[in-house]
Amino acid sequence: MKDPSELPHPSRADLKLTQVLFALSDPARLAIVRHLAAGPQEMANCCAIDPNMPKSTKSHLMKVLREAGVIRNEAKGRNRLLSLRQDDIDARFPGLLQSVLAAE
Repeated sequence: MKDPSELPHPSRADLKLTQVLFALSDPARLAIVRHLAAGPQEMANCCAIDPNMPKSTKSHLMKVLREAGVIRNEAKGRNRLLSLRQDDIDARFPGLLQSVLAAE
């Protein structure tokens, strides 16, 4: 039986360039990715997420990033652990993430 707290993530082979680029095109989502480049963070402690932002907006930002395969969003106790799928993105699209993160 599947754990209801598990969210679907695309496999490395299913990552699509257009979806990854779309996910990275929004300034709020890009800020999250930049923050996660330093290492995994608990969603509640991710300082890239405005604490005054509505919960529905935060959920949508995470959903777009997760469904594009940019981040992994996994249950960790009563919280969620966010991590950047850098290895998967680098394997599918070499240099893309490094170029995006280096851009101003």
